[in-house]
Amino acid sequence: MKAFLLKSILLLAIVSMLAAAALGAAWWYANRPLPLASPTIEFTVQRGFNMRQAAREISAAGADVHPEALYWIARLDGKAGRIVAGSYEIQTGLNARELIDKLYRGEVTRAELLIVEGWTFRQVRRAIETHPYVRVDTADLSDEEILARIGAAESHPEGLFFPDTYLFDRHTSALEVFRVSHQAMQRRLEQAWEQRDPGVPLGSPYEALILASIIEKETGLADDRLLVSSVFTNRLRIGMRLQTDPTVIYGFGEAFEGRLRRRHLETDHEYNTYTRAGLPPTPIAMPGWDSLIAAVQPAESEYFYFVARGDGSSQFSRNLADHNRAVNRFIRGRGG
Repeated sequence: MKAFLLKSILLLAIVSMLAAAALGAAWWYANRPLPLASPTIEFTVQRGFNMRQAAREISAAGADVHPEALYWIARLDGKAGRIVAGSYEIQTGLNARELIDKLYRGEVTRAELLIVEGWTFRQVRRAIETHPYVRVDTADLSDEEILARIGAAESHPEGLFFPDTYLFDRHTSALEVFRVSHQAMQRRLEQAWEQRDPGVPLGSPYEALILASIIEKETGLADDRLLVSSVFTNRLRIGMRLQTDPTVIYGFGEAFEGRLRRRHLETDHEYNTYTRAGLPPTPIAMPGWDSLIAAVQPAESEYFYFVARGDGSSQFSRNLADHNRAVNRFIRGRGG
């Protein structure tokens, strides 16, 4: 009997020692800095991944992480059941417990993309598809196919993407970035249209978007924006041609040489507002919020003309005679 008790006590002691050793090893593993293949590594956790699957991705990216060990450490910490999908970045010195916390809290790395007011769709597409952290899935798609993939009702992409700074998970698809920007423009355009002056000569939100894009390209000084809008609004009301250079330039596309000449103004095409009345068929750029509001809430004025002063501001005129004098002064340099 004594021998049995001694053996039992010895066995319990051995088990306790092994358990203590295991706990010590687990504690050491959980708190030691993870060996990394480089000072910084990046990895992506897909939606629906569990801790073991995430560990495999992390290991493939260059971190010495054992999937089972990471799972059990997370389970002991009560964090095995929640992982936030997204792109992550870890640096030398991070331990397994800190890694689990990072996955649990969703400390994903973000990328930034700026879409500038007045950009054309060609510029927007180039910015998205050349961004170092965008996963390009649109390279073989036409503009029309991109619109169809993101659920846009329009067939022409110009003006449909809101100028803003966008933050997104690294390696987000190009289509997703297009979708987010398009939805932002739809919301902003709807908000602007709801605030429109009932007297504006615009028949739809899309017409407001077209006018806003012209205002965006014609405004050199923000303080002039509402007056620029008033000029175009006054012309639309009486059926006068808009005669705005940016629409003519847009119509020539990449064939435009960089300097507007009389032959450009006299060459008829669907965007030439010197030869055709009314608005062009589509926007000519991406207008910002201020231009959207200016299109639907123009200043009240009697102006029908304006010309650039050369300092970013514009000189506004009520009649052609005053306008010609302004052109002589500010463009031809002939005095007042």
